Amino acid sequence: MPDQALSIRNLMFAYGESDPVLDIESLDVARGERVFLHGPSGSGKTTLLGLIAGVLSGYRGQIQILERDLASLSGAEKDHFRGSHMGYIFQMFNLIPYLSVMENIVLPCRLNPARRDRLGQKAAEDAAREIATHLEIGELIEKRVTSLSVGQQQRVAAARALIGAPEIVIADEPTSALDQDRRERFLRLLFENCQRDGSTVLFVSHDRTLGRLFDREISLPEANRATQAGAA
Repeated sequence: MPDQALSIRNLMFAYGESDPVLDIESLDVARGERVFLHGPSGSGKTTLLGLIAGVLSGYRGQIQILERDLASLSGAEKDHFRGSHMGYIFQMFNLIPYLSVMENIVLPCRLNPARRDRLGQKAAEDAAREIATHLEIGELIEKRVTSLSVGQQQRVAAARALIGAPEIVIADEPTSALDQDRRERFLRLLFENCQRDGSTVLFVSHDRTLGRLFDREISLPEANRATQAGAA
């Protein structure tokens, strides 16, 4: 469907010869939607994100991202597609420690022409300053990321994911190191930036108290028949 950011049908995935860790009949996320995907440790959340991002392969079924069937893409094409259309916020942030805040944020534009082209006439550095200001870290733009607090590093990681207006923003447990108030503040800032750019948000966490802030919640244990079979 043309209004779908993500469409999954009859997805099955296993590591090697082991039993499947994912068995999902159907899962859809609309463009512009803010979706909260939750489940306990071991329910397959990170595995599912790896498949959606094209990092993992060897699955059965269909995964379509922005109407592109991932199975039709080579490894290099998946890397390019991910860099062009997805921003990823990692649980451990994955910032480059010897670079400044500015240098970390603009990295996707340095590596991927599509992200750079979406900025139009705006310089990547100007876009980075704008996003950093929206995320309330504008005054830190020239500092080395290793000098920042955990909460500040988290916002740098978010700014890096958001620059160049990717169609999909994926967040894998990025608020696990924050207290409740800071988690909610971070999410509201993230949503403001994604709404401005029209980005879809797929946010993964085990903390179900955050679900009320999203358009929709998806319980992976309920969607994943492999988890249900293991519990039977």
